[in-house]
Amino acid sequence: MEEESIRKIRSRSERILLIISHAVLIFMSFTAIVPFLLLISSSLTSEAELVRTGYSFWPKEWSIDAYRYVFVTNWKNIGRSYLITMMNTVIGTTLSLFITSLLGYVLSRRDYNKRAILSFFVFFTMLFNGGLVPTYISYTRIWHIKNTFAAYILPGMLMNAFNVMLMKSYFTMNIHPALIEAAKIDGASEGTIYRKIVMPLSLPILATIGLMIGINFWNDWQNPLYYITKQNMWSLQSLLNRILSSIQTLSQMADKMGGMTANMPSTSARMAIAVIGVLPILVLYPFFQKYFVKGISLGGVKE
Repeated sequence: MEEESIRKIRSRSERILLIISHAVLIFMSFTAIVPFLLLISSSLTSEAELVRTGYSFWPKEWSIDAYRYVFVTNWKNIGRSYLITMMNTVIGTTLSLFITSLLGYVLSRRDYNKRAILSFFVFFTMLFNGGLVPTYISYTRIWHIKNTFAAYILPGMLMNAFNVMLMKSYFTMNIHPALIEAAKIDGASEGTIYRKIVMPLSLPILATIGLMIGINFWNDWQNPLYYITKQNMWSLQSLLNRILSSIQTLSQMADKMGGMTANMPSTSARMAIAVIGVLPILVLYPFFQKYFVKGISLGGVKE
């Protein structure tokens, strides 16, 4: 009888905890979704209505002038920029994930005698850097990446020290040395161990870091700003940033032009630019989310 009452109390407390957890998660999801709804709604609102009543979650006066302005005046450049951004995101994420996992695996091996000095060099880059001007001179005069596709990948994007340390910690905590020793006894080389044992057991961290790297590549606008001067090599973010700058310039000149640009969708165009930049990530994310679940189910290590 006493055990049954304890079981009921425990079941009731678990239900309460579950309700509270769901309520917190719903609230956090709501706070994340609301800004996107406001962003999309504002991009579909006429400029006059935005100036008159401000932002709202439901447009009182629908208009696609912002998207018409962005696409009609730049439709060729936007298509080319989308292709460039997708290429550098896929290639850069693949290379960065490969190099990051390799270095993280090496640093996680306790039997590697250069492990301490390599860890120091990786950690040192998290604290210090040479500055923008020396970095720019190094990449343009020594590596000659200016106006090349490498400018999107090499400067600060190919490898991130923080991601390396995350990889190292995951390998140390989840790849048991007994698995590696057993593979060595069976005659497996280091490459075989890395490819057939370490990587299949590391899908959760690979998916997580891969997603972060991919988003960084997609949203990167600084590298093309510094290293790309040819218009036909602009990425999507670089092109949208320049469109935004031109809109701001025209808006500032509106009064001097005697109202000639007063009807230009300046505010709604800014919102449309943000939607164009973030929409592909929002569309693709649900399809990649399943790899997190799959990685967690395959990532367990058993002795």
